[in-house]
Amino acid sequence: MKKNIAILATNGFEESELASPKAYLEEQGWNADIISLKSGTIKAWKDGNWSKEYNVDAVLDQANEADYDALVIPGGVINPDLLRREEAAVNFVRSFFESKKPVAAICHGP
Repeated sequence: MKKNIAILATNGFEESELASPKAYLEEQGWNADIISLKSGTIKAWKDGNWSKEYNVDAVLDQANEADYDALVIPGGVINPDLLRREEAAVNFVRSFFESKKPVAAICHGP
């Protein structure tokens, strides 16, 4: 059974904490969508510097927890701090808990 996994991130996520889980999930045959605050791309943080840009699959205000089986929240210093200030992001995360779906929060993600 194919799973749909949401990865909630914005600029400043720790690159390995998004890229590695996303690659692993996709190797399992699952769909891993990057959900962010805006469309386009978001920029990774690696070794104390800005790094690659990653395509956003869905904008947060159009994303629905019901479409996903689980949630991954990568860490980084900037990413979680920006997300926790956005009520829509907090509500999106909360909806996974309320639906009793798995939530994986990495490093600073929680």
